[in-house]
Amino acid sequence: MEGSRPVIIIKKKALPPITVAHGRSHMQFVTAMMALFIVLWLVNMSKPVREAIAGYFKDPSGTANLLGTNVTGPGEKVVVATTKDDMSKLKEELEKAIRQMPNFDKLKDQIEIKVTPEGLRIELLESATGTFFNSGSTFPNENGKELMSLLAGELGKLPNKISIEGHTDSQPFIGKRDYGNWELSSDRANSARRLMQQKGLGDKQVAQVRGYADQLLRKTDSPMDPSNRRISLIVKYTDQQDQEQGKTAGALQKLENSEKK
Repeated sequence: MEGSRPVIIIKKKALPPITVAHGRSHMQFVTAMMALFIVLWLVNMSKPVREAIAGYFKDPSGTANLLGTNVTGPGEKVVVATTKDDMSKLKEELEKAIRQMPNFDKLKDQIEIKVTPEGLRIELLESATGTFFNSGSTFPNENGKELMSLLAGELGKLPNKISIEGHTDSQPFIGKRDYGNWELSSDRANSARRLMQQKGLGDKQVAQVRGYADQLLRKTDSPMDPSNRRISLIVKYTDQQDQEQGKTAGALQKLENSEKK
């Protein structure tokens, strides 16, 4: 119609819709990144912590409160000595068990347990009136058998590695030709190892058996003191074991690589 104004129509270009597939891909990427970070975090955790976390996801109600412990049977909890606090708990448990021994009053001054940087050190000390080995013998006497058997039963519940040391005083050993305090300390430590493995210590649990003769005297100002004659048991930290195994594996790998060159 003449004189009418023209009608102008403006069309807006619509943005492409976000598809469901695009959103799903984005979520999958975020989930994958979170999983990667969790894996990297777990790799840097110590073995007992990883086991505790795995136990939680298998049974949240049953293992959620067992960090620092290990379940060995129905209702039975054993300390996994990973930290110094765990070692202190283990010390209390061992002292409680030792106090139940029939002849505890006679032996209480010959047993010393303390937490050290190396682990929990258990010292079985001889005295002028009480011994764990008869003079010159490499086999534990009745007192030694009773105490070592008890300790073997308790320590055998743990995953921790154990080192066993033999020590003598500075009195020269007389009785056998070409046999001295070095041999005596080593043989006593190995005899203790043999007995304790028969009484509950795991076959793979003993990491080292060492004889020191009189080189690490307990009383340096009194080298003939009977307490220098002793058997030492060291319960090692579990994370320390992981470090030692890692160092050993690394050294073997370097040796293997050097041989190939």
